[in-house]
Amino acid sequence: MLEHQPRIALLIDADNSPATKIDVILAELAKVGVTNVRRAYGNWKKDTLKGWEKVLHEYAIRPIQQFDYSKGKNATDMQMVIEALELLYTDAPDAYGIVSSDSDFTPMVMHLKAKGAQVFGFGSKQTPAPFVNACSKFLYLENLGDPDTSAPAPKSRRRRKSAGPNTTPEPADEPSAPATPQRMDTAALRQDARLVTLLRNAVESAAGDDGWSHLGSVATRIGNQASFDSRNFGYRKFIDLIEATQLFEMERRGTNYVLRDKRAAKMESPT
Repeated sequence: MLEHQPRIALLIDADNSPATKIDVILAELAKVGVTNVRRAYGNWKKDTLKGWEKVLHEYAIRPIQQFDYSKGKNATDMQMVIEALELLYTDAPDAYGIVSSDSDFTPMVMHLKAKGAQVFGFGSKQTPAPFVNACSKFLYLENLGDPDTSAPAPKSRRRRKSAGPNTTPEPADEPSAPATPQRMDTAALRQDARLVTLLRNAVESAAGDDGWSHLGSVATRIGNQASFDSRNFGYRKFIDLIEATQLFEMERRGTNYVLRDKRAAKMESPT
């Protein structure tokens, strides 16, 4: 008998997301369950969605057409919200994958979570904090997979017209280098007040009678209260991030790791 796997609905804001990251997005969701609903929303008459058109069949993604009813208004967002709620009250997925960097989805995410669904967000590092924090977990696409070399470069300044035959033309601007994951060093991590508070509170709440906390319990407590992934700080594993902060003592006990706040250790040491 097959074990029940959580069912995931993947909804993609194709107008606002790179198609080159779809493989790593699906790989991340596969760690949670099976992505049996896959939809990408946008105005498919636009040339900007050509990249998505190339991967729709390969990854079994259903394109949802949404025309631009008026200039400056994004009807795609509204269509995504409507269908997310429709799925919630009909198919009732266990989790959602929302691919977008648009904070307009924040109320929708909060509603989905309030109804018991997990929400995994994927977007750029420019994604507004309210949307990031609303998700059960949010991952920056720049930190997933290989650097996106096919993403459109920022608009370059306009080249000046040549003033005459003897004028040397100004060289065209080179495309900006692709964004690569930046590993935050110890100083930067400890200056992140939110991160430090989150880690210390989780370690304290997971502590046993001996004052030590199991690493897995700490990670669980953090996941239950905030959108968090160590890769957003440049570390593949949670344990590597913990060690990099240099805020905690760590010991290996059998196959498990335990840790405690260095401040607590100082208080216990004899003077």
